[in-house]
Amino acid sequence: MIKWHGWLVGALFAPFLAGCATTPYTPNTGDPLQGYNRAMYGFNTAVDRAVLKPTAKAYVAVTPSFVRGRVNDFFSNVGQLSVTANAMLQGKPQALEDFTRFLMNTTFGLGGLFDVATPLGLPPHQEDIGMTLATWGVPEGPYVVLPFFGPSTLRNAPAPLVDGIAFNPLAYGVVSTDTGYGLDALDLVNLRANLLPLDSSIDAAYDPYLFVRNAYLQHRRYVLEHNNPRPATKKHQLDSLQQELLQMQSNSSQ
Repeated sequence: MIKWHGWLVGALFAPFLAGCATTPYTPNTGDPLQGYNRAMYGFNTAVDRAVLKPTAKAYVAVTPSFVRGRVNDFFSNVGQLSVTANAMLQGKPQALEDFTRFLMNTTFGLGGLFDVATPLGLPPHQEDIGMTLATWGVPEGPYVVLPFFGPSTLRNAPAPLVDGIAFNPLAYGVVSTDTGYGLDALDLVNLRANLLPLDSSIDAAYDPYLFVRNAYLQHRRYVLEHNNPRPATKKHQLDSLQQELLQMQSNSSQ
């Protein structure tokens, strides 16, 4: 089973969407794989429009918001072990807090269907393999669009295998193969449903590829700075829309 959340949320629709929709396209020497990237972006967009987006709309139409909330909380809880593992690899003391959050929501939240940890002072954190590699000093590398998984960088490219499978507890026989495939599909459709409100920003962009690329890179750099602050570095200021979208991403990705 693949855990879609976390890296994929930021990859498909990064939170820094405000103020960029009319930016014209200009050549960018920082995108050496642009020819390939644009072709793959077109392929991913075609798949989304043909399959994911209509399925997500149907899911929203027939599924009560309460049920969708429980689905969100369940997959958020599954992702806590990836967060814990990456926090440990980065040497962060918060790893114990992240694991405690997983245990509490699994035990008292009916298998993770309810988030009981946040009200008790154990909020979700965002950690992934790209952030771990950055902490270890691995350079970001070029921007690259992954088939099906969307925007990434060379440093973050292992995320589907590491965060999505290696650090995913459901990939180790906890559920049957058929159930795992069903959970994969539900996770992806629910995630896409959460992102439907952001479609209009992408569609309104002068150059959707450039818009998504810049948004993704800006988001990743913000997350790295936010999670590993430097005293001499001034943090980016977020407007209300960016804060709302970042919160959406955080709620979906953990």
